[in-house]
Amino acid sequence: MTTLHPPHLFLVEDDPALREMLAAYLIRQGLGVTTQPSAEGFFAAFALQRPDVLILDVGLPGMDGLEVCRLLRARADRLPIILLTARSEEVDRVLGLEMGADDYLSKPFSARELVARVRAIMRRAQGVLHEAATPAGTVRIGEHAFSLETRSLVKGNAFKVLNPVEFALLAELVSNANVPVDRNRLAEVSHADNREVMPRAVDVAIMRLRKLIEPFPAQPRYIRTIRGQGYVFVPQGA
Repeated sequence: MTTLHPPHLFLVEDDPALREMLAAYLIRQGLGVTTQPSAEGFFAAFALQRPDVLILDVGLPGMDGLEVCRLLRARADRLPIILLTARSEEVDRVLGLEMGADDYLSKPFSARELVARVRAIMRRAQGVLHEAATPAGTVRIGEHAFSLETRSLVKGNAFKVLNPVEFALLAELVSNANVPVDRNRLAEVSHADNREVMPRAVDVAIMRLRKLIEPFPAQPRYIRTIRGQGYVFVPQGA
């Protein structure tokens, strides 16, 4: 990964001991770090500087991490977000993904694991995805044009850049038009760190894509479910 400056992270965590420990480790790994104890502190810092990745604790006092995530995505901001949560239930992790987070870590976790996740999410954000064969150019999906070059969906004058996971999933499905792609494969291409990914995480990302491209997301036309297998992209006219 080649950059003109060290990647800079925002770490928003209200536990002082954990915040200081993680910040010290991240700095030793050559990463720039700005720490904040609250959502309010984050937004104040964010107004002055944009980080490469946001590491965000769910259980913040006042405005929690899920609400921060929701507000950023409501602004169509695709800043990569890793959620930290002390909750172990799958429903909490899924809720974070539904709010637009790109990844999550359940406490307790190792600082080394966090660095691995940061580097993986930056590779995805910079386009170093799994070497899936993808078509060149632009693909028409209903009223949208899916651009492989700009990683975006265009509808009229509206232009929406997909986040790394959404782009990887849609590119993989489009490159295998009319061929079912199972969830394991979709998890593999959308998460470059080779860790085990919940199938539900793929389902949540697919739901987000359907809300973007389907006229009626509850009755999908272009991204269809193949029960017991995965999903299939059905081109227009097929």
